[in-house]
Amino acid sequence: MDYKKYGFGTRAVHEGNSVDQETGAIKRPITMANSYALPYDPSALNWSEAGKNLYTRNGGSNQQYLQEKIASLEGGEDCIALASGVGALSGLFFALLKSGDHVICSSITYIAVYRLMNELFKDKFQIETTIMDTGDLDAVRAAVRPNTKLIHIETPGNPTLTINDIQALAQIAHENGAFLSVDNTFASPYNQRPIELGADFVVESMTKYINGHGDAMGGAIIGKKELLDPIRAQSQVNLGATISPFNAWLISRGASTLPLRMKQHNDNALAIARWLEKQPRVRFVSYPGLESHPKHELAKKQMSPGFGGVLSFGLDGDHDTHNRFVSYLKVITSAVSLGHDASLIVFLGEDDERQYLYPQQFHKGFFRFSVGIEDAEDLIGDLQQALEKL
Repeated sequence: MDYKKYGFGTRAVHEGNSVDQETGAIKRPITMANSYALPYDPSALNWSEAGKNLYTRNGGSNQQYLQEKIASLEGGEDCIALASGVGALSGLFFALLKSGDHVICSSITYIAVYRLMNELFKDKFQIETTIMDTGDLDAVRAAVRPNTKLIHIETPGNPTLTINDIQALAQIAHENGAFLSVDNTFASPYNQRPIELGADFVVESMTKYINGHGDAMGGAIIGKKELLDPIRAQSQVNLGATISPFNAWLISRGASTLPLRMKQHNDNALAIARWLEKQPRVRFVSYPGLESHPKHELAKKQMSPGFGGVLSFGLDGDHDTHNRFVSYLKVITSAVSLGHDASLIVFLGEDDERQYLYPQQFHKGFFRFSVGIEDAEDLIGDLQQALEKL
């Protein structure tokens, strides 16, 4: 059935699912097979062909069902589901770029992107990268070279919650024969759909909000089929970054409740960010939903209906003050990752290797806080009692 005419919530539930023809189950089963039946004469098969039920590294049933759902939610033509968010990022870069290409990359991105572009791809493949503030559109225009192949951004950016203008950067990229890729993990397709704003590729760490339960890893690349086919062949089949059937099934299950969970994440994070701004011991709060955020108006323009569940904040205190604060928390868990049902917080100290790229207020250490779907009053109460113990 074609669900394109239906709303986001209906597609989250029904896309990629149907009645199982063998058993009559109204949920598609987990197909834990690594091989599928061959035709009568298999000699003509291309053993490296992607997207067919031949061998699970080439593509399996649960992967295909998940890809249908994510492509629909992102507003994209096609999707590749891979083993992790970093698998999706490295798979995109590996297949798209070659020696001698130039990349413009946001200064605020996930640490793996910084390492891939600033170290691995530069040293191993001689791919040049300009790491810069992609919020400065004039500077981006000036940085474009004849060999610029890709502009890669992350918005909101991890961990400082910077905002980039997707539509404007897509225009700059396309005017110069380059592609724009957007890491949409912090927003999720519920709040932001970069394909609709002109991006060529969207990358999601499905480990985070799309799965939403902290129990499975996966990544996705979304875009036009003609652009994804070579990525699928190279980065999935020949590099082997394929998602497992079980993880694909878990993430597809989790994605069905994405709209409900994101509404709670959005509401909780905004309420907590506004509360934190009023606390005398809080040095700063960075959240795109706050009027104090320097790109709040741009965030309102390209993010709807909310601003996600991640915020950053710092305390008025030294290194140990931040660690003691975390030790006093009872509901909020000290752990990495984000987008879980439970609230997670991590202290990022003053010795971060990329600190020179962060705004000044982040230089004294700060928290990245992934606000969960608990009751907001309980989360605020937990923050308050920890502040009081300081």
